[in-house]
Amino acid sequence: MERYRRGATIFLMAGMAVICALLAAAETHRYAPKPEELKYTFGPAEPVLRVKPGDWIETWTESALGDTLNQPGDTLPDDFRPNPNTGPFYIEGAEPGDTLVVHIIKVEPAKDFAVGIAGPGFGGLTGTRYTPMLDAPIPALTWFYRIDKERRTVEFSALDSDFKVELPLRPFLGCLGVAPAADEARSTIVPGFFGGNMDTPEVRAGTTVYLPVNVPGALLYLGDGHAAQGEGEIAGTAAEVAMNVVFRVDLIKGQTIATPRLEDDTYLMAAGSTRPLEDAMRVASKELIDWLVADYGLSELDAYELLSVAMESNVSQIVDPNYTVLVKIKKVYLPPKQN
Repeated sequence: MERYRRGATIFLMAGMAVICALLAAAETHRYAPKPEELKYTFGPAEPVLRVKPGDWIETWTESALGDTLNQPGDTLPDDFRPNPNTGPFYIEGAEPGDTLVVHIIKVEPAKDFAVGIAGPGFGGLTGTRYTPMLDAPIPALTWFYRIDKERRTVEFSALDSDFKVELPLRPFLGCLGVAPAADEARSTIVPGFFGGNMDTPEVRAGTTVYLPVNVPGALLYLGDGHAAQGEGEIAGTAAEVAMNVVFRVDLIKGQTIATPRLEDDTYLMAAGSTRPLEDAMRVASKELIDWLVADYGLSELDAYELLSVAMESNVSQIVDPNYTVLVKIKKVYLPPKQN
């Protein structure tokens, strides 16, 4: 027994030494993009930083509306480009077929106000190039939201009356994605199998996001901070604001996933982004089934039936070129994880 205890102690000490070595090797990188360094596509680009698995990144993201709307009366310039993103970050060792792991540590507004807009050609209830209408276009309008970081509130103020209401401050990243496959570049207003502009409120502090690696280094982008957003983002924008962000990257070698996965203390989740909306639901549901089969030992049809009686879902957004649906299941409903 004493020999066993000595062996166990040596084993634990060796394990702790490995952990300490890994922690010591991890670095914290700080990067604040200049305006000319912001990106408007997910795709090939010169990395702004090269980081290793285990490294921390402290950074900042511009609002989806840029630094253009700061007080009533401000308007978007004629050459306005939406959704500037920070990045890309090159993750050493990441290769196609791997899974990039992004642990979101902090997402906090960098300003004390946020902005929402509505207008012609964008939104769930107006004519777009995908849904042409004969109705008159929605006029261009702007709402300012007051953020109280101490009270954790976001104040909505109506334009056509004196109505005001405080909403919970729930900051998250509308955009988190990697470069697509086959040297493709996609606009930062687009979500897809690579992540991107999913506008999913669960991409927040405390969530781990898993993204498929499609190119060497993965090329990670982030942006489009929201102080608050309703499911669907129906008018086309949320309470848009620049964000201070802290995250840590890891890598799962040799694991291939088809579409983004998310995990927090309570849920396993998967995001599907495509059109029509029911296909986005199918993409997300299939990915969640694959996860339950691979990591929890359920058969495909048992996982299918379990989701049919226990799955939750939300429509993250129906305003981007692809729609996004998030599906999730509580971990307490699952068998023990097998790997």
